Amino acid sequence: MPKHAYTFTKKYRNLTQILTDHDLASLGDAYINFVYSLALSNRRKKPSGAKVKGSMLAEAVRKAGLRGYLPARMTRHMLADAAEALTVYAWLHGDITLEECVALLEKDGDIVNGLSQMLVMIKERTKFS
Repeated sequence: MPKHAYTFTKKYRNLTQILTDHDLASLGDAYINFVYSLALSNRRKKPSGAKVKGSMLAEAVRKAGLRGYLPARMTRHMLADAAEALTVYAWLHGDITLEECVALLEKDGDIVNGLSQMLVMIKERTKFS
């Protein structure tokens, strides 16, 4: 996959560093909501804007088997941030495309299942830079 030319991301040694990066989570929040809005728009056959609830992202992190990469005592909000950070990191580094993300969220009516499938795919593809 082609790599994007985004130079503002840090070097990471492991998955935990990516999952706990608050700056990535901030950008990832916008990215996840955009992906979800595109998936909804495709399903509804009209432009739609929506936000993904933190509780859904937190559940997807657990279902994807990512909880073990995170420190103990994390709130639902922190788990949601982890999903956002990892997703945008993967997109920035060309590990997953926008189209793949949209397709995964669009195909399943259950947003948590779609998010967890996306996170599993990202975990399998992500290389550390």
